[in-house]
Amino acid sequence: MPGSHHRHLPVHPALLLALAQLLWAGNFVLGRAVAAHVPPVALSFLRWSVALLVLLPLSWRELRRGWPVVRRSLGILVPLGILGVGNFNTLVYVGLHQTTATNAALLNSACPASILAVGPLLGAPRPGARQALGIATSLLGVLAIVTRGEPAALLALRLNPGDLWVLGAVLSWAIYTVLLARRPAGLHPMALLTVLVMIGLLWIAPFAAAEAWGGARVAWDGATAATLGYVGLMASVVAYAAWNQGVAELGSARAGAFIHLLPVFASLLAAVLLGESFHAFHAVGIGLVLLGVRVAG
Repeated sequence: MPGSHHRHLPVHPALLLALAQLLWAGNFVLGRAVAAHVPPVALSFLRWSVALLVLLPLSWRELRRGWPVVRRSLGILVPLGILGVGNFNTLVYVGLHQTTATNAALLNSACPASILAVGPLLGAPRPGARQALGIATSLLGVLAIVTRGEPAALLALRLNPGDLWVLGAVLSWAIYTVLLARRPAGLHPMALLTVLVMIGLLWIAPFAAAEAWGGARVAWDGATAATLGYVGLMASVVAYAAWNQGVAELGSARAGAFIHLLPVFASLLAAVLLGESFHAFHAVGIGLVLLGVRVAG
């Protein structure tokens, strides 16, 4: 953002992008874990409500100062809020009710390729050969993990309605990431995130109301409360701030390769938190993903 570098975290953008993927991997794991306790649209609405409660005290001053910029920039802020906050997480949570973790991780890995595909259609620079090679290399690593080192397992994967929801989320995220380049230059990053969360919540609200009207209920317990705390603070405020800044500094095409870290972190978290075993194919896959991110970045 021109003239506002002093407002940014003094952290390398690659570390910010990696941190966002680590926090979102936790979001995927918890989203699956509480599927039986919290309806998907309610989880998305409650998550962003928590995020807004955290954000408002932090960004209120910058939000007031930048309000004229917000009003002038609604033409880009509304699509960003709907695509990145409203659509992506809601569609992923809906999908996780109907598809396997393997399918969700594999489909989410279509994000970098989707960013490269839609970027030029939305005016972004065409990706270089090095970026394409890096993304292809890291995708091989993802495939090694989700197929457990057996390529024939890909033939056994079947798309179901849940997968289509996740694919919709992937497309929404790709467009969001590309359009971030058009965010208003004079708006503080935390004020930007607050506005996007407000727009996303307004978008989700009628769908959450319809879900509740249909009889879906939240089962409140300690695990549900802890999950909302994590997804509302770490996977929303911290992760989105890190992602938005990383994309601003590296560009959408280079940042896209980092999305392949999500299934890497998810498999490591599953091993640590859920007791799932760690195999040689995990190591090979993680090595390929890190190599691909290095090449693309």
